[in-house]
Amino acid sequence: MDVGYLLSAAAVRVTGTSLRNGIQVDYESLIDALVQQAEALSELPMLRVHWYDSARDGVPDGSQQFIGELPNVKLRLGRFGVDGQQKGVDLRIGLDLVMHARNAVADVFVLVSGDDDLTEAVEEAQVHGVQVILLAVPNGQDRPHGISRHLIRAADGLKIIFPDAIDTAVTKMETPSAVPSPMAVSLGGHQRAKAPLTDFTAQDGSPAPHLSSAPAASGTLDVRTGTTNHEEPPDLAEQIGSVVTNVLTTFRSSATPEALAELTAGKPSIPRDIDKALLTDLSERLGEVDLSEAVRHQLRARFWEQYDHAW
Repeated sequence: MDVGYLLSAAAVRVTGTSLRNGIQVDYESLIDALVQQAEALSELPMLRVHWYDSARDGVPDGSQQFIGELPNVKLRLGRFGVDGQQKGVDLRIGLDLVMHARNAVADVFVLVSGDDDLTEAVEEAQVHGVQVILLAVPNGQDRPHGISRHLIRAADGLKIIFPDAIDTAVTKMETPSAVPSPMAVSLGGHQRAKAPLTDFTAQDGSPAPHLSSAPAASGTLDVRTGTTNHEEPPDLAEQIGSVVTNVLTTFRSSATPEALAELTAGKPSIPRDIDKALLTDLSERLGEVDLSEAVRHQLRARFWEQYDHAW
């Protein structure tokens, strides 16, 4: 389980933005539901859950310690880089996947991730005779959210996590608590938007007839000609405004008074978790892997403009 993907995508379903601070999670319930679905898909008993997440300096926080102590759950931690991005998680997933396949530890691997960087690891694992099935987080239309086209083509199948499992275990953080419990805690983190992402139909894992979520390269894709246009979309300002509104609304409903004061005091700097959510959400809206500096500037300026107007 790539937790960065799992929680950011779940946050999009629940709050409309990838800001993970805006959700609280019943981890034990969520893991149990995922295990049951994995066993049903593979028709085999589960060996164990590998839970890949990031931690400051690689040291687990309270919720991560709780998760690591659950039965048959192996906690595997990367770290946060200076830019707030998770480091070492993709590498750990890929190495473990290939090593376990080579050692014939299991016959079927169920991978909860959408990361393009895992494509080669999936293909290498398959060389050793295992099946790799992708399990994606459903979006608001109950279709897989944020899955790389390359990863889809490499895997042996694509299914969505049962929507009820997400809706039951992941809820919007409306009233922040001073001391969150390990059973329901908002786990801060960061998610990269780097692979070509799109939405696919949920029923059989086949691609949807439209590719509106994202193209195969930076820019917008003309599905009639297959060409990529790098001009700014005509509704860019509207898309930026919508993204900023969603992030601000989620942050305001979940932030403590101290966090609100810290945000204001740090102006014009934007905290890394908020900035990452803004960039990730806009990237997915526009279907662009890398946003231009001009677009990033517009996005951040619009954030403070709407912040000042709202407060």
